[in-house]
Amino acid sequence: MTPMLQVSDMDVWFGPPHARVTAVKGATFSVAPGESFGLVGESGSGKSTILRAVVGLIPGWSGRIAVEGKPVAGIGRDRAFLKTVQMVFQDPYASLHPRHSVDRVLSETLALQGLGDVDRRITRLLEDVGLGRGFRFRFPHQLSGGQRQRVAIARALAAEPRLLLLDEPTSALDVSVQAEILNLLKDLRAEHQLTYVMVSHDLAVVAHMCDRLSVMQAGRIVEIMDAATLRAGAPREDYSRALIAASTWRRA
Repeated sequence: MTPMLQVSDMDVWFGPPHARVTAVKGATFSVAPGESFGLVGESGSGKSTILRAVVGLIPGWSGRIAVEGKPVAGIGRDRAFLKTVQMVFQDPYASLHPRHSVDRVLSETLALQGLGDVDRRITRLLEDVGLGRGFRFRFPHQLSGGQRQRVAIARALAAEPRLLLLDEPTSALDVSVQAEILNLLKDLRAEHQLTYVMVSHDLAVVAHMCDRLSVMQAGRIVEIMDAATLRAGAPREDYSRALIAASTWRRA
């Protein structure tokens, strides 16, 4: 089976050659169609950097990225790529334009993808993320954090992607709302047959959402395990065991 996403020998760096900082070193992993794959590790370990390199937000990378077997080259991402791969960012307060209504956010995305029947599609997208038609002409300042993230998820779904990259999609939300968004994402994955790559510092979230995960330390992947191994607290590597032992989830 061709992986939905294949990352091989990826290095990612910032800065000019004389002052280069390498944030990701030799990352290699694959994600099967329909799988939910997690990236975990301490802050600064390179988790979000990998996602941003995949979607073309970071120009300095080397190695190989392939989506459905098709290599992604350079920093450009064509329409076919953007129709297949979408990203949901961490902060719903920063990811939506403050002067754009929900209708404009979704309409512009549909137009960029060349999709018609806008009224029907917007209604369906809002229903899919648990928002009624009454939200269509609201502005971000009229929405809660959870509602804003639902709009951001709807915007990602508007392109009808097969792969969603989720960069800590609940960490900026109130605890009372986080479970709602996670359950929504689980339902959407099943309904739309989506593949997820999820970055999170919260091991409980990864154990709930993911089938497999990679553990990162200082820019390197030190271990790939299945979620059952995480839940059992029985990884192979010392660093992974220490990460689990330090988690409040394991101490609860």
